[in-house]
Amino acid sequence: MARQKPSEHPRLDIDALLADSGVGIIVCCGSGGVGKTTTAAALGIRAAEAGRHVVVLTIDPARRLAQALGLTELDNTPRPVAGVDLSAGGSLDAMMLDMKRTFDEVVEAHSTPGKAAQILANPFYQAVSSSFAGTQEYMAMEKLGQLRTQAEREGTWDLIVVDTPPSRSALDFLDAPKRLGSFLDGRFVRLLMAPAKAGGRAYLKVFSVGVDLAQRTISRVLGGQLLADVQTFVAALDTMFGGFRERADVTYALLKEHTTAFVVVASPDRDALREAAFFVDRLGEERMPLAGVVVNRLQSLGAAALSASRAEDGADQLAEDGPPGTLTEGLLQLHSDLASTSARQHAVVTRFAASHPDVRLATVAASATDVHDLDGLREVGRLLAG
Repeated sequence: MARQKPSEHPRLDIDALLADSGVGIIVCCGSGGVGKTTTAAALGIRAAEAGRHVVVLTIDPARRLAQALGLTELDNTPRPVAGVDLSAGGSLDAMMLDMKRTFDEVVEAHSTPGKAAQILANPFYQAVSSSFAGTQEYMAMEKLGQLRTQAEREGTWDLIVVDTPPSRSALDFLDAPKRLGSFLDGRFVRLLMAPAKAGGRAYLKVFSVGVDLAQRTISRVLGGQLLADVQTFVAALDTMFGGFRERADVTYALLKEHTTAFVVVASPDRDALREAAFFVDRLGEERMPLAGVVVNRLQSLGAAALSASRAEDGADQLAEDGPPGTLTEGLLQLHSDLASTSARQHAVVTRFAASHPDVRLATVAASATDVHDLDGLREVGRLLAG
């Protein structure tokens, strides 16, 4: 059977996706460094200029892109983006996730003022809320839930575009709630919580000498003060962890609804598309709605009919017949290199398309310059729409 080319593959119709009023959340996901943030911002602008009321949740965007969106400093509050054409009646707000501030908001909203102050002042909490593995992914889901609640309550937005964190693995976004739960349910944490739960002399009656020995060992490894900080943090968090689980379950269920659309973003190299394939398969297993896959930075050619080998032969012939280093020779060599890259990238994309015949694809040609303003994002949106 002939292999299906990307150009013959079912195409992801971006404009139809953005125009669908039944879609209220678009999640851009993929491994790090594939252009998720740029894609999310471009989708947000195109949707807003088509008449949707959009908020874009970005995660650690490059400085130029942040400036293009009017986000000159980290801000956990959605704010209007200036310079967007709103003649169609739409609007565009954008925000950058402040992981720690979002964690603080969760603590403040789901515990008493005294308990919240105790948690926020805890040194171990301050470390966990800033750098614990998976916290950024979990807080991205927390913020998504907050934005959805605000949109429903106030009618502020009809489309939320989420740029997922720049994780090593695209699956980290979906696995973060489970990972945080495993941490707090783990044997080590339960051991640390033992004194707080048993309390005073009851602790000696309830827990064995072995547990007491383990506590002393942990104290020697971590230090007495750090152990006390950890125990205080875990005991305080335990009182509100049921809320963590409930909200994680609600957000996870939200991601499965037909009002959500996942757009998996990849670059045209083997590792990124392998990661995209894992994520596509996982979405299928979890019954989450996949809109399609975007392949960014696909090398295009101005003279596509001139193959890499012919350009290489021409450069070699010029070097033999004339003075070396001529402009024409250099251009032919450059074209040969670009044509080789283009052929390799298209072969990788073709293999992905053949192994996922029902997945819709959109490709975006590589740009000669970085995207650093609204016009650049509009151009990315235009390319996305084909």
